[in-house]
Amino acid sequence: MENNRRMPPMRRMRGPGAGPATEKAKDFKGTTKKLINNYLSKYKIALIVVFIFAIGGTIFTIVGPKILGNATTEIFNGIVSKISGGTGINFDKIAQILFMLLGLYVLSAVFSFIQGFMMTTVSQKLTYKLRNDLIIKINKLPMRFFDKRTNGEVLSIITNDIDMLSQNLNQSITQIITAICTIIGILVMMLSISGTMTLISLIILPISAFLVKKIVGKSQKYFTAQQEYLGHVNGQVEEAYSGYTVIKAFNGEEDTLKEFRKANEELYNSAWKSQFLSGLMHPIMNFIGNVGYVGVAIVGGYLAIQGKITVGNIQSFIQYNKQFTQPINQIAQISSMLQAMIASAERVFEFLEQPEEQEKLNAGKLVEDLKGNVKFEHVKFGYDEDRTIINDFSADIKEGQKVAIVGPTGAGKTTIVKLLMRFYEVENGSISIDGHNIQDFERGEIRKIFGMVLQDTWLFGGTVRDNIKYGNPDATDNEVIEAAKAAHIHHFIKTLPKGYDMVINEESTNISAGQKQLMTIARVILANPKILILDEATSSIDTRTELQIQDAMDNLMKGRTSFIIAHRLSTIKNADLILVMNHGDIVEQGTHEELLQKDGFYADLYNSQFEECDDEVG
Repeated sequence: MENNRRMPPMRRMRGPGAGPATEKAKDFKGTTKKLINNYLSKYKIALIVVFIFAIGGTIFTIVGPKILGNATTEIFNGIVSKISGGTGINFDKIAQILFMLLGLYVLSAVFSFIQGFMMTTVSQKLTYKLRNDLIIKINKLPMRFFDKRTNGEVLSIITNDIDMLSQNLNQSITQIITAICTIIGILVMMLSISGTMTLISLIILPISAFLVKKIVGKSQKYFTAQQEYLGHVNGQVEEAYSGYTVIKAFNGEEDTLKEFRKANEELYNSAWKSQFLSGLMHPIMNFIGNVGYVGVAIVGGYLAIQGKITVGNIQSFIQYNKQFTQPINQIAQISSMLQAMIASAERVFEFLEQPEEQEKLNAGKLVEDLKGNVKFEHVKFGYDEDRTIINDFSADIKEGQKVAIVGPTGAGKTTIVKLLMRFYEVENGSISIDGHNIQDFERGEIRKIFGMVLQDTWLFGGTVRDNIKYGNPDATDNEVIEAAKAAHIHHFIKTLPKGYDMVINEESTNISAGQKQLMTIARVILANPKILILDEATSSIDTRTELQIQDAMDNLMKGRTSFIIAHRLSTIKNADLILVMNHGDIVEQGTHEELLQKDGFYADLYNSQFEECDDEVG
């Protein structure tokens, strides 16, 4: 029986073999002006040195073939003289010419080395400054900026775009100078040898350009198709292997193979045509070039017979003729490099020009005397202007109270905490601590009194000790150990190969998510904050471990204002105050017993969780 199942449409992906397309900047002129005025102008002297030495190195290289031609002429004249009964070849003169040529090439190499050294220094200093500016900028950007961008997008600017800018800047400036000087210099040298031969060489250029344009125009559509079909093939392979179990379970192998063969055949046809047409370019250019050499040789031989040029001049001219097309091709490549470079610079500048978090001019109060009385008054907030998350939130939390915030997903629980720590600013209403509006403090200052444990653990690449000390760098080793013991992670740390000195990295697979969570709890214990925020802090910890640390967490929260966000309502029974949120508002508040007696929204949430547990057991 024929299988009529239809495979789901495959995502279009840009495969690794597709090759990056040249991206054009939106404002090439404006971005170039910013790059020059804001950054490159600071290295004015170094760039002038690069310019001078690049020209000097190019000139010394260009003069070489003409001098070498003089040596060839001397040898030819010596042979003719010998045949005619003369003195023959003057080896002393040839030696002088060759030594002069060697000296020019050495000078050219020295000049090229100096300009390369200077240009590399400029490009790396520019890269260093841009990376510093970007990191400084990141710390000044509001959280809203990162809500609308992925981590990959931000990382790409700091790494890929900066690298692209650095590499292309290093290559393009020197290559542009060298290419322009080479074209002008070779043209001058060719004209100095023979105007007629130069005219023949120049006639070849428009013919070559016309043929290249035709071939590129034909092959471009096939290259585009090749990239598209390669994306299809890569997408199918990725989906097939990521969903391999599903394909096996539903006997979808034949459908998968059929789809792949179809896409692979289309890729083959487009790739064959694009590669064939692009492969024609080199032999055609060689043929045209060889025809030009033949024409130059014939005309050069005729002029040499007439005594208008020497044999050495013909040799020099042929060398110049071969070199003449190279800088033209270089300029075509450099234009693509410049486009990619300016496009990268544009993204970097757009990032640096993003509006920063603004502090109040009069903000400057210190937090040393704050105790932890927190008051929310008619707070309204939304991440987007057209969508409000918190409608009218009011709560009065006293110093030392343990406050639990509960509610369904999307109720606004975590948002309240983010507003309290000034990750975002309220739209209406106010939040105060001990009667002081939190906006009267600098953000960095107000965050000193908070200790936070999030659902997602965050440990950086460093030792276990350094990770625990992150919130209190001046803590002693004994204090670190005591904090680890309080978090019930000390025993596990002692079993690690180097104990507290073990470096945590991506290869630390012997540390579970729950153990990492315990380390972050130890970090907060060591920081000894005035206000605690536990956002699903025990979500990655098994029930047994959760019970082990509950006493430690209770001891830690004594005397401190604590905000606990939890989905498992069994963990917040002993809270002093439970705020029940739904759709951005507090719908109920009170202790666990009081809320159960009300038999309202909280009671429904609590009972539904126990019904789920009973169903699982049953």
